[in-house]
Amino acid sequence: MDDTERLHELIAGARRIVAFTGAGISTESGIPDFRSPGGIWTKYQPIYFDDFMSSEEMRREAWRRKFATDETMVKAEPNAGHRALAKLVERGKMSAIITQNIDGLHQRSGIPDAKVIELHGNTTYATCLDCGQRHELAPIKKAFESKGALPVCTKCDGIVKTATISFGQAMPEIQMARAQDETMGCDLFIVLGSSLVVYPAAGFPKIAKRKGAKLVILNREETDQDDDADLVVHAEIGPTLSRVVGVN
Repeated sequence: MDDTERLHELIAGARRIVAFTGAGISTESGIPDFRSPGGIWTKYQPIYFDDFMSSEEMRREAWRRKFATDETMVKAEPNAGHRALAKLVERGKMSAIITQNIDGLHQRSGIPDAKVIELHGNTTYATCLDCGQRHELAPIKKAFESKGALPVCTKCDGIVKTATISFGQAMPEIQMARAQDETMGCDLFIVLGSSLVVYPAAGFPKIAKRKGAKLVILNREETDQDDDADLVVHAEIGPTLSRVVGVN
């Protein structure tokens, strides 16, 4: 039995699957991994949350970077890996997708918002850091590029930031709690395209394994948790999941 057949067997036998996705699933849609050589974090020093809050200059630089690198994100489309996960959700096999990604591609593949747990937020819209009001990016970009204006909340005049978790910013408590609950309740936990080096998020596969779930790691490179897994597949995510789930 090859790896694909083994993965198919594990999925078929599972009642409640949780997926944990990292940058590797989105690189197949053309979105670069920020951590890889040539990625944005090797070109720029990260802007820490405290600096963003305390310095108008840092807020301006954060928005400049956002719009300078946004074209790739905006053009990206869900790939076969995203569509395969959507099919598993549709079939009632997969209860949640826990993701480290901020691109919104899981939702665009047809997965309901309620099934996607975004640990690092979402870069496709902005929120007020004071009142939580959602702000769309198009008017922010227009005002920033034409007048250099920084966004201010239309509801409370608070500071507006992309709805992502920055360096030094607390992880979202509700999302972390949801991810913990889903992880503890699953019988199959599938890691897709994560190097499993960023904690506390990388702790979820260990929790699943401790609670008795089967653990699958599908990633092009080795991870530190490969030895703990019931199945490790070093391959492209989209083509592999397409064959296993039966989608194009």
